[in-house]
Amino acid sequence: MDAARQRWATRAEPPGALGRLEELAVHLAGVTGRCPPPVPDAPAVAVFAGDHGAVDDGASAWPQVVTAAMVETMSAGGAAICVLARGIGASVTVVDVGVASPLGHLANVRHERVRPGTASIARGPAMAVSEAAAAIDAGARIAAELLDDGADCLIGGDMGIGNTTAAAALIGTVCGRPATDVTGPGAGVPAGGPDHKQRLVAAAMRRVEGCADPLELLAGAGGLEIAALAGFYLTAARRRTPFITDGVIACAALCIADLLSPGTAGGAIAGHLSAEPASGLALEHLGLQPLLDLDLRLGEGTGACLAFPLLRAAAATLAGMAALPAHPPTPGVD
Repeated sequence: MDAARQRWATRAEPPGALGRLEELAVHLAGVTGRCPPPVPDAPAVAVFAGDHGAVDDGASAWPQVVTAAMVETMSAGGAAICVLARGIGASVTVVDVGVASPLGHLANVRHERVRPGTASIARGPAMAVSEAAAAIDAGARIAAELLDDGADCLIGGDMGIGNTTAAAALIGTVCGRPATDVTGPGAGVPAGGPDHKQRLVAAAMRRVEGCADPLELLAGAGGLEIAALAGFYLTAARRRTPFITDGVIACAALCIADLLSPGTAGGAIAGHLSAEPASGLALEHLGLQPLLDLDLRLGEGTGACLAFPLLRAAAATLAGMAALPAHPPTPGVD
């Protein structure tokens, strides 16, 4: 990172003229351990899907079957993430780590199902600790495979009706904020209204209050796709590969990953600021500044995909920009 800063100081521009693009290039140099950092040109997207038992308690305006329907849409290449991934030349792998509805054979879908959805976090633990660990392992395995196949930037996405309830509970617990601060509308305000969703989040937070073990916290109030994303990020950080986080679900996963392996968040690039309130609180807690703020709240990895061209621009500019020519001496002056 010091070498990258020194290189910027010699480029053909006024110091700091490229603003946060310079900071991003310095960050990439630190992540990769190279100056200038490699220009990423083989991004890979993995979307982890899982259902949430809190939907049965009225956590969402949508039923659980929508998760399976969206997995099918992603498999066919019709989801927003598929469109945006094609725009940046990224592959898309959809991973079933916990969809409640049965899925037949679908193209481009990996079946790594740990269990068919979680239990309701408003009434008890979402899953067993061993199941949370298994989902983390699944995400780590997918990341390793993508990197071994040549990916040089990883983008994690999520799909799961009810998952903003779990993400809010995790972020609220990690950041020490009440349910009222972290609960947003998600995919749509449930029939019971925002106050009902806040009560579900608060109930989950009370159960895991004081939990010192991040794996136990994840099992108590999280989701299978959140666990898989945490494993995905842990592997990317360990392999010194840039990874771009997405919305509030990704923020919850990164909070857990950073608890499991302190310093993981330091290798992340925050793609965007989600419209969900817990997103900004988590990013502030992790010391990350998002690249984009477009009022997105879709998930899937969409905001992270939109941020990828900025990574390419930052790395390419630092690598390809000419050095500032030395000023020739003025005649007659020593």
